[in-house]
Amino acid sequence: MKATETKLKGCFILEPTVFEDSRGYFFESYNENKLEEILGYKPTFVQDNQSNSSYGVIRGLHMQAGDHSQAKLVRVVEGAVIDVAVDARPDSETFGQSVAVELSAENKKQLFIPRGFLHGFSVITEKATFFYKCDNGYNKESENGVNPLDAQINIDWGIPVDKMIISEKDQEAQSFEEFRK
Repeated sequence: MKATETKLKGCFILEPTVFEDSRGYFFESYNENKLEEILGYKPTFVQDNQSNSSYGVIRGLHMQAGDHSQAKLVRVVEGAVIDVAVDARPDSETFGQSVAVELSAENKKQLFIPRGFLHGFSVITEKATFFYKCDNGYNKESENGVNPLDAQINIDWGIPVDKMIISEKDQEAQSFEEFRK
């Protein structure tokens, strides 16, 4: 597995070693020991989530706050997305900065997103099935988020504005300026 740390400390792009032949392919999608070697600590994943969405859907930017914050290991098993992580750690040198990575069933890349990050993705193929592991359970009272179209963060979701499908909840989410207060 190849691991590349992004400009955001602790956020890694993971590329598996894929073995292909006439029968298809095989790759190791998760190995606790290898991930611990990359991160320098062992995350304990307690919950797996999966979603399926159509072209133009933008989900995010979401996070769990406080004691319920979550690190995530995300990947796509069908289609392709632009996956976005925004550093929301107030004491971080890269606070407010983001990374965007294309994750697809074809490239088999994964993104490890540490605790304290906002996260979202946009679907850039007809459909996409998105899968992720979390190191902490969901807690409704700890939900937090920022409008995915916030001008201060200025994310290129790879979708024309007239084709974007964003939930009412995400459209009404706070700005990054409100979030940081």
